[in-house]
Amino acid sequence: METSFSILFDTYIEYFGADHIYFTFYLLNLIFSAIAFKLGFARKLPLLQTIFVYLMLAVGVYVLTIFSILKLPITESLIVVSLVLGIYRYRLHRERNA
Repeated sequence: METSFSILFDTYIEYFGADHIYFTFYLLNLIFSAIAFKLGFARKLPLLQTIFVYLMLAVGVYVLTIFSILKLPITESLIVVSLVLGIYRYRLHRERNA
């Protein structure tokens, strides 16, 4: 009995096969990590610090992608985190305008 926690991984393999799977999951993880950083970080950073943070994020996502390929729900977790932070920021914005 094989247990897979990654619904997205299984769906991708079923429909598209294993071609370019690492690059696809790397891009998905990078996009959702950047969204989570942008929505979750409270204050603005100077340009050079922002560039450095995004470069380090791109390097760190490499490890997250390895975990995604090992069928752990990393990408799904990043999607949920991005949705929760997006809802929080929207409600905060709406409350400040009221």
